Amino acid sequence: MFPYPSGALHLGHLRVYTISDVLARFKQMRGYRVIQPMGWDAFGLPAENAAIERGVDPKKWTTENIRKMKKQLLQMGGRWDWDREIMTCDPAFYKHTQRLFLMLHEHGLAYQAESLVNYDPVDRTVLANEQVDANGMSWRSGAKVEKIRLKQWFFRITAFRDALLEDLDPLGKDGMWPERVLSMQRNWLGKSTGARVKFPIDCTTDRILDTVVQIFTTRPDTLFGVQYLALSATHPLVDKLAKTSPSLQAFLDTLPSLPPDSKAGYLLQGLHATNPLAFLSPTSLTAEPLPVYVAPYVLGDYGEGAVMGVPGHDARDNAFWKEHRGGDQVHSVVRPSDELDHGDRIHPQPTVLSPSCGPFAGESSSEATKNIVQLLQEGDYAEHAESWRLRDWLVSRQRYWGAPIPMIHCGDCGAVPVPTDQLPVELPELSGDRLRNRVGNPLESVEEWVNVDCPSCGGSARRDTDTMDTFVDSSWYFMRFADPHSKMAPFSAEAANTTLPVDVYVGGVEHAILHLLYARFISKFLSMTSLWSSGGASSGEPFTRLITQGMVHGRTYSDPSTGRFLHPDAVDATTDPSKPILRTTGKPVIISWEKMSKSKHNGVDPAACIERWGADATRAHMLFLAPVSEVLLWEEGPIVAFAEECWERLHPNGTTSIHDAPWPTLHAGKAGPLHTQTPTQNLSVQINGRFRFALSIPSPPKSIQNEGKEAMEAYLTAQALNAPQGETYLRQKHDLEKLKKVFVGKGWKSVNFVF
Repeated sequence: MFPYPSGALHLGHLRVYTISDVLARFKQMRGYRVIQPMGWDAFGLPAENAAIERGVDPKKWTTENIRKMKKQLLQMGGRWDWDREIMTCDPAFYKHTQRLFLMLHEHGLAYQAESLVNYDPVDRTVLANEQVDANGMSWRSGAKVEKIRLKQWFFRITAFRDALLEDLDPLGKDGMWPERVLSMQRNWLGKSTGARVKFPIDCTTDRILDTVVQIFTTRPDTLFGVQYLALSATHPLVDKLAKTSPSLQAFLDTLPSLPPDSKAGYLLQGLHATNPLAFLSPTSLTAEPLPVYVAPYVLGDYGEGAVMGVPGHDARDNAFWKEHRGGDQVHSVVRPSDELDHGDRIHPQPTVLSPSCGPFAGESSSEATKNIVQLLQEGDYAEHAESWRLRDWLVSRQRYWGAPIPMIHCGDCGAVPVPTDQLPVELPELSGDRLRNRVGNPLESVEEWVNVDCPSCGGSARRDTDTMDTFVDSSWYFMRFADPHSKMAPFSAEAANTTLPVDVYVGGVEHAILHLLYARFISKFLSMTSLWSSGGASSGEPFTRLITQGMVHGRTYSDPSTGRFLHPDAVDATTDPSKPILRTTGKPVIISWEKMSKSKHNGVDPAACIERWGADATRAHMLFLAPVSEVLLWEEGPIVAFAEECWERLHPNGTTSIHDAPWPTLHAGKAGPLHTQTPTQNLSVQINGRFRFALSIPSPPKSIQNEGKEAMEAYLTAQALNAPQGETYLRQKHDLEKLKKVFVGKGWKSVNFVF
């Protein structure tokens, strides 16, 4: 996966690109034609914010960062095809991103619709959910964020939802895609089968509000247990009521600041629902009028934006009911066939309907589900349905630094596509100073850019001032590598048919959902066009094999009395690296392994490692420290310990170890000739014959060496067990009580724990 040009590579970059480079070299050495390209995911909010803070042009800031990072990549020694290099902020690239938008629009897959968004009333801009703090305030201006409806552009990804779900099974064959990624995508697609049920609503204060509320449920067998309805904050009925109810509107205003698991609710007074079974199969349970609440736990973009509350058979509904109606009985209508009474206990697993369910009593849940829906269908109260969590992809961004949406708005003609011969629609130049002093969408105020003639009627019109979500760029960039210099099309059909799909795609599991899902959608769409006519052979899937590498964690020190993270300079680990102490007090500190960050003082500059140890040694060390898919605990000290086996292969009849050879280092703080220093005793630790980690340990005292083999085994075992890596691999991941044997290698340089 190509990087975002933040300006500096980190060890995560070093790991992912080392993995891909080794695979590319291996295949090339075996005679394959290998393409290993590199590019830059160069649009995005960080560049725009940096430009505003520094008063510079976002393009200048981005290109300078690319220059720095490319220099760092070259120091890694990877074999990238730099003649295929791309930047998503280059008009030569985003011309084709805009062409892709128009292709989707031509096929009815790009459309405008109103959408509820977070709106900063001071800066007059739309905010992502991550830009709203826990108190509902904007991170930009500090203003109270409002929820408003804006006309936005969407891609109709839901048109491909069945293919996106069904084609996950072939991807999992023979482990070509990690199962956890497939599982995450299935959950995100979120297909559920059930029924859509109508609940009549009666309003005692305004007959105009008499209506029906539709809900989607996967459990029609629990309809006899419905005790309330809950509506989302964006439900149309709630919108209507809030216009005349200040107290309801006040409640809605508090929702952005509530936690995700909030049990808050607002009872709609003068309003109640009726269980549709009351009209067709009345019982004492269905005859009860149902209170109607507005509840933040109900999602407006899932199902119908309303749920039937069944406290007896849903943990979330149960918690909500007890919060608001704690003294009322919970109805249990589905129970195990061998038990009759469970009181208020929740029964999440359907079995048999209880005697209180009228004519359906004693039926299995599956049988009752079928019969209840059939009965409700006859009364026009229900229909079989399926629901998906997946929603259409909102691609509009009210930002400057992104690919402009190639549409023109005319008062007479409506939204008109920009003619393809007028692409790219280039961004006007705006410096950071000009961006800083503007509120709202930056492009709206660039009149000379916005005002154009309508391509259809020739009248006065305006450009669309939104830019595209940067996920649009990354949804197809890998296809551009097949033909990066094509001017008339995103890529030629010939190049696509001979190069695509991508054989191996390497990247972090954090991209398992959005990036990979969007890439699959765009790829499937393009496989239905002449651009990639052979794409159907792979069902339009973009990546044959996916490798998700684990994260890189760094050694982290913290003060046990405060929990504060400590800078390594504040810690003394010279006496015993496994038991460091605080320099100022001499008290022990806590060692942990955490995701690298500035705040934890555990970051490592890969360029410094390469400068000190060399690119090959650093990259090989990275590969040997942990399996590709697992978290890697970065330790720089024993970076050459893995080479012992290679040394023995090079010197099969030798008696020396690589660790006996002096290690060349640069004079501290200055360039000059190399000098040598005596290396620290290194210890290579294996588990069941596989290398797991390496340590730099104090050389064993002569007294222990003179005691013989058993004493040395005990010494080396203790060193391995007391190290942080030993705690992880030997105590947490294995049961020491099941340890069968410890083998010590030649020269006391390695130890193998056999379980």
